[in-house]
Amino acid sequence: MSYRTPNRRNKSLNTTLPSPTGGLNARDSLDKMAITDAIVMDNYMPLDTQVSLRKGYRPYIQFNHTIKTLVEYQSPMGHNRFYAFGNGTIYDITTPQNHVDLEKHFNENNWQIRQFKNRLFAVNGVDLPQTFIPNEDGRNGTWRDLNFTGENLNLKKLVNIGVSKQRLWFVESGSLTVWYSEGVAEVQGTLLPFDLSTIATKGGYLTAVGNWTTDGGQGMDDLTVFITSVGEVLVYKGTNPNNQSDWILKGVYQISCPIGYNCLIPYQGDLVVICEGGYVPLSKSLSLQNATNSQIAFSNKIQNLVLERTKTNASKEGWQGIIYSRGGYALFNVPVAQQFEQHVVNTTTGAWCRFTNIRSFCWGIFNRRLYFGTDTGVMLFDEGFSDNGQPIVGTVEQAFTDLNSPYLKKVQLMNPRTKSSVPYALVTYWNTDYETKNKSNVFSLGITGTSLWNGVKWSSLAFKTGTFWATLKGKIRSQWIGCSATGFKFSLVFQTKTKGTLIEWYETGVRYEQGTGIV
Repeated sequence: MSYRTPNRRNKSLNTTLPSPTGGLNARDSLDKMAITDAIVMDNYMPLDTQVSLRKGYRPYIQFNHTIKTLVEYQSPMGHNRFYAFGNGTIYDITTPQNHVDLEKHFNENNWQIRQFKNRLFAVNGVDLPQTFIPNEDGRNGTWRDLNFTGENLNLKKLVNIGVSKQRLWFVESGSLTVWYSEGVAEVQGTLLPFDLSTIATKGGYLTAVGNWTTDGGQGMDDLTVFITSVGEVLVYKGTNPNNQSDWILKGVYQISCPIGYNCLIPYQGDLVVICEGGYVPLSKSLSLQNATNSQIAFSNKIQNLVLERTKTNASKEGWQGIIYSRGGYALFNVPVAQQFEQHVVNTTTGAWCRFTNIRSFCWGIFNRRLYFGTDTGVMLFDEGFSDNGQPIVGTVEQAFTDLNSPYLKKVQLMNPRTKSSVPYALVTYWNTDYETKNKSNVFSLGITGTSLWNGVKWSSLAFKTGTFWATLKGKIRSQWIGCSATGFKFSLVFQTKTKGTLIEWYETGVRYEQGTGIV
């Protein structure tokens, strides 16, 4: 009698998935995404070698009304000031414990503000424009009405400000006229009109003026850019609009319609435009010769998300972009229904993510720290590990992968390699073959009214999907855990809810069985 020799080879295969450092992809179809991309990336930041949970925020100063504008005065003597606009007034909030209500009694709280020659200039299209003039010692100063005049000039209609070629430029509300200082470096005196209606042939009104450099710095090659509400971009070279030989139209270009008056963000000599088509550096959208490439990423990788938001929310207040150098990212504030979300890009890698559960009407920088205005005051962001005492909920759904095998597979184990300072709760599972479970889970770690870590037996907790996880303090945790799923392609879902630690996710080991020939 003959016996068949049993096949005792190991049926399990191992592979390692990198964490999705490529960031959020809201452009490509699910079958075209790179494994380093994410279908969802909320409240996790894509970094060079890992993804990291964002930090939280805490109150900086409390009010009983909404703050809609924040601005820092950068003193040449190092005595910076911090101002908030809300409830029809200006607040000096440099020292939150001793903030000052300047009692200016305005009608509008959304201001456009620029610093020029050690002064602040503020306009809103409704009230008299304001100027902040510092004291001689640079430690404080006063806000006064703007001291400019001009023929047929209505100061209350000035709605935006730009600085270019050592001049102040003021946008007139609802028109294609821009006003500029008669002489360079002037902070008072006469404003002259410059009518763009014969050049901007598609109509609309002027929204913004900016200085655009093509050589990476400020110099003779700088251009003055005017952007209209219908997306016409008028580019001029020269220094004096009163001198035809020194003021030359370089071109008229078309982009998608800009959103609001806070649509321009200067960055590394480039101008990033918040428009209906995305967040677009002019150097990547205009064909002007010798224009440099901005180091900030073009937002086409989150194109569908941006288009979805601009389609229904372009007219809402709160659109704003800000560069947060200390955090290494640029943040775009987006109103959504009655809430807000933030589209965030790593300025080094160009990878995107989304922040949620941050009710921010405006953002500002003060002494290199990031703040936002809400309906209860001003919050300090990128601080601590909770959102004003509430847990930070992070969700990442990684792009689908076949785990290097085209066959039907059964995933048996996974090993999410993460690091944190204290134990935390992790719910992780697999979506298979382009289906999304969208399971909601109850978290028990460190939340008032629920069980604490190791406080109850695992079998008594009603978690249908997911696993709770703990890492060793300061070390990367590497341990295999059971997480079964069957299919051809897999998408790893990584969810956390914590208010006590910073979580870093580096990679995920996967162990699976391969079914060759299985129908």
